[in-house]
Amino acid sequence: MLVGVIFVFHVKGCFIMAFSLAIILLFALPTNKIFETLKMPGLLGTLLLGIAIGPYGLDWLQPELLNASSDLRRIALIIILLRAGLGINKDDLKQNGVIALKMSCLPGLFEGATIAFISVKLLGFSLIQGGILGFILSAVSPAVVVPSMLDLIKREVGTEKRVPSLIIAGASIDDVFAITMLSVFLGLYSGASINIGIKMLSIPISIILGFMVGIVGFIIVHIFKKYQMRDTQKVLLVLALAVLISELEFQFKTKIEIASLLGVMTIGFIISEKMPHIGERLAQKLNKIWIFAEILLFVLVGAQVDVTLAFKAGGVGIAIIGTGLIGRSIGVLFSLVGTNFNWKERLFCIISYSPKATVQAAMGAIPLSLGVKSGDVILAIAVLSILVTAPLGAIGIRYSAKKLL
Repeated sequence: MLVGVIFVFHVKGCFIMAFSLAIILLFALPTNKIFETLKMPGLLGTLLLGIAIGPYGLDWLQPELLNASSDLRRIALIIILLRAGLGINKDDLKQNGVIALKMSCLPGLFEGATIAFISVKLLGFSLIQGGILGFILSAVSPAVVVPSMLDLIKREVGTEKRVPSLIIAGASIDDVFAITMLSVFLGLYSGASINIGIKMLSIPISIILGFMVGIVGFIIVHIFKKYQMRDTQKVLLVLALAVLISELEFQFKTKIEIASLLGVMTIGFIISEKMPHIGERLAQKLNKIWIFAEILLFVLVGAQVDVTLAFKAGGVGIAIIGTGLIGRSIGVLFSLVGTNFNWKERLFCIISYSPKATVQAAMGAIPLSLGVKSGDVILAIAVLSILVTAPLGAIGIRYSAKKLL
């Protein structure tokens, strides 16, 4: 009897989630089309749709789907980063590897520090509270940036100097730096004994570990060579292993950070280098899966956004976000010192490094949940940063690429 009841509730829960997915697709597809017709990024439409039908809007999405939101968004991000890895070649790494590492930390450091200091003046925060806010806001969104760069690579825009590949590589590691620095400031706020030197050392270690777990790509290549499989089966195998690698990050998070998203990209890179024809076919398959994954990702990101909180942040919030972006722009310029990029390409890198979304949606509420003073203000500004920078960044990338690259 008990088993029967559990089964009924399980089936009912799955049906409710399926119903929510159907609602998302029915509204997202025409919304996406309308925005594309208006020469606007489709992701902007799906983001706004998520806000409208999410729990802070019409509340059409069921709790079962929202509870799984974090996992679903993670899978969508894995799909696009696998696709990005398949599009990067050895020459890209040779030319831009060191620059990408600088792009992964300097812009975030400049932005986080700028916000930390300005929030002391504008919000009356302590420097530690300002650091918490600064490094929540400093993370760039690979979910917004990577698809745009892949589109430019496909159209061969800016590929002569490999600008899109550089931005993809830098954006995929940027979050590691931001989240590590956030954990430092949260530890300082709580009074925990934090060895800042060891924490900073964990950043290159996490990057190295990300590359190391990504060498599972060699195992995948061996399997592909030994066993005959359809391309669809190959994609499913690669996705499954990529998800497992991503899960490693959560299993070991309390002990050491692993740049799992970098590991996911490494898998794609290895497959593309060792089996170029297979890599090309898998990329085509992932492009098709991304049509659904992109909709799900941005609708669920939008569903996390409480617009009323954004309004509470007001003009002060916009001033802080804007000042932080100026700091980030200076960091980008410092990262590009010594490159052969002209001023237009440097400006494009600045624009491409502005969108915020995924990390802010995931981390914005953490200070409030940990009892950080003014955690509600931090959450409000994090929400506002999504509403301001995600659409403007996506639009900026689309229209500036034509003129600057």
